[in-house]
This record gives sequence, C-alpha cells and structure tokens, in this order.
Amino acid sequence: MEPPGSVNADPAQRPDRDGEGRCAQWRNWSGFWMLGLCNNFAYVIMLSAAHDILKKQESHNTTAPTEPTLPVDFQGGNSSNSSRYDCNPVSTAAVLLADILPTLVIKLSVPFVVHNLPYGIRVLFCATMAAASFLLVSLSSAVWISILGVIFASISAGLGELSFLSLTHFFTRDVLGGWGSGTGGAGVAGAFLYSILTQVGLSPQVTVQIMLVVPFAMLISYFTLLVPPSSLPQWKSRGTEYAAVGSEEHRGLIDGAEEEEEDRSTPEDVSTGPLTFTEKLHIIKGLWKFVFPLGLVYFAEYFINQGLMELLYFPNFYLSHAEQYRWYQTLYQVGVLVSRSSLCCVKIRNLWALSLLQVVNAVLLLFAVRYLFLPSAWLVFAIVLYEGLLGGAAYVNTFYFISKESEGRHREFAMAAASVGDSLGIALAGIAAFPVHRYFCSL
Repeated sequence: MEPPGSVNADPAQRPDRDGEGRCAQWRNWSGFWMLGLCNNFAYVIMLSAAHDILKKQESHNTTAPTEPTLPVDFQGGNSSNSSRYDCNPVSTAAVLLADILPTLVIKLSVPFVVHNLPYGIRVLFCATMAAASFLLVSLSSAVWISILGVIFASISAGLGELSFLSLTHFFTRDVLGGWGSGTGGAGVAGAFLYSILTQVGLSPQVTVQIMLVVPFAMLISYFTLLVPPSSLPQWKSRGTEYAAVGSEEHRGLIDGAEEEEEDRSTPEDVSTGPLTFTEKLHIIKGLWKFVFPLGLVYFAEYFINQGLMELLYFPNFYLSHAEQYRWYQTLYQVGVLVSRSSLCCVKIRNLWALSLLQVVNAVLLLFAVRYLFLPSAWLVFAIVLYEGLLGGAAYVNTFYFISKESEGRHREFAMAAASVGDSLGIALAGIAAFPVHRYFCSL
C-alpha cells in the first residue's frame, strides 16, 4: 500500500477536485440560468399583461360617472368595435415604451459609472424594484399607476441585464449559455403562466401578485447558488478593488513575490486599473458591428410584437382577441427560449443575416394587417414562433462573440455597453408602432 503522502497517491485525490470543479461549474451555469429567468420575468409579464392593462383602463373610463349613458365597448371614434381590428384606444406600444425607455436610459449611461456600485447591492436593488412593480400593477386603480409599475420593472430588468452580463466576465464563458437560456425561459414561463392562469379564471391582478415569488428567487439564486471567485467585488466597488490590487502588487514587488501573485490569479483578473473614459469610448466604437444588427433584429420583432400583433385579430377563431394576443406572445417566447438555449449546439457569426430575415417578417405581417390575406391565426402562430427563433439567436450569439473577441480587460465593460443594442431597437419599435396603430384603427 502506498503511503498517503506518496506521489502515486495524488491521482486518487484528483477525482474529488474534479468533482468539486464540475459541481461549481454546474452551480454557476444553473445560477445564471435562474438569474436570466428572474431578471426578465417582470418585463415579460408586463408585456403579456399589456392588453389587459389597457382594457382595464378602458373599462374604468367607459363606466365613469361623466358618461353614464355610454356602453362599455364604445369609445368614440376608436372604440373596440368601431374598427375591423378591434383596437384598444391606446396601442400596447404605450406599455412597451414604459417597459423599455427606462431600460434604455440605464444602458446608455450606467455602464460608465456602474463599477462604483458593488454587485451585491445591484442585485438587492433589482429584486426590490421587481417586487414593487408587481405590487403596483396588481393593486393599481388607474393606468398611470400601472405604467409606473411597468417603469419599475424596466429599471430592474435594465440594471439587472447589464450587471449580470458584466458578471459573466468573472466566470467561464459557458455561463453565457445559461444566462441566454434563462432569459428565454423567462419569456416562456412568464407568457405561458400568465396565459394559463388567466385562461383558467384567475384575474390579471391575482396572476401578477402570484409572480412576487420571482424577486425572492433572484436573491436566492445569486447569494446561494453561484460559486463566486475571490476576484468578484461582491460588496466593494471596482475602484476599491483596483486600489487594493494596486497595493498588493506594490507589496509584492517589495517582497519579491510578484510571480507568486501571478500564479494565484485567474485569467479573468484585472490588475491594471480601471478603464479610462477614452478607453471606454474606443471599446464602444468597436462594438457597433454587434450593436447595429442586434438593434435591427429587435426593432423588427418588437414592431411586430407591440405594433402588429394586437391588429392580427381573427374574429371567427375560437380564441377571443385578448387570448389570441396572449398566445402570440407565448409562442414568440417559445421560439426565443429554443434559440437562446442553442449556443451549445450551433453558433451563428453572421448577425446581419438574422437581421434581414427579421425585417422580412415585419414587412410580411405589416402587409398582412393591411390586406388581411392570412387565412387563419394558426399561420400567424407559426410566423411568430419563427420570429422568436431569429430574435433569440441574434441575442445569444451577439454576446457570445463579444465575450470571445473582447480583450480580458475590456470584456466586463463591453458586455454591459453592448446590451444597449436590443433596448434601442425596442424603443424605436415602440415609437414607430404608434402611427401604425392610429392608421389601422382609423380604417
């Protein structure tokens, strides 16, 4: 028998270390999956509930004492029954803009200063804002309160997305697959649960209140499931981290221990100080090749989702207008989940091809709304599913190749800054949807 300290005894210990490494890798992948799910959940719920939020306000307006003689379905020139498209008085794009504009503002500005806020505090803030959004929307008695709740969800999702994408810098690249799959799962889980729970008889208000479990799941996933490296600034700002690293390096030079410090560091450690403003601008310049096609994909798909979907109404179909809209959203999210989970199987570098295909979808459905040539909602279901596949593939491949092609020191900022692409496209789509809604509802 070999003594415990012999060289031949070492291999017997390696399976334990390998097992620990695999366990940590699995926990990190699962943790990012859950974070992606929880971060996007409130956003998806708000979009799925957009039709109901506006219908609720329409009902309040039509039953107001100032107009006691008007039936609930009559709203003057733009009532639900005055148009062949069964329009809401306000486009669901109003909810989309409330859901995306705060996110866009955050993504345009926060990457330059967010390093001063520790990751732990960011996560606590995001969970609090998400919980507040569910409470405001579910308990509101006026549309402006509901819109405020949607804005809170947007702030939570925007800060969460750029923070968690930056966080992947401290882990192995495979956690991007977990994040992408989780965000896709949020779409399916959110839209599907909302559709099912309202379909079986729960009110939209009660359904949204049930979703309060999600912010707590985010906290549990981040603080208990992830296995963070020692280099992660959990409760310290990056500025403090850099100062500490600089001090350690100085002591290392004095003690002649610089090589030992390098051996202990991980490939992702950043020890050369924070990026300057000029360096950040240079990184942003190099990101446009990713941001433009991603923004175009999201412009086209959200122009469909919030500008055209509510107009793709089939009166003779067995589902009501509200139910058709919910299932459009659900099938779109199924496509997103499948393609965002495909990174382990296929990687697509040609992002412009995905953009052009999505634009073709938008043009096709725009003409379908105008000329009503699609024979059944089933065909729209298939197109919407395909739309989700394109959008999800564009998202996950964009951030995969940014992570792969960025220098280690630039990667954390690059991942956060590039997240503005989808939000910019969505915001422009929401703005473009308003005149489209007004035009078709006037026919």
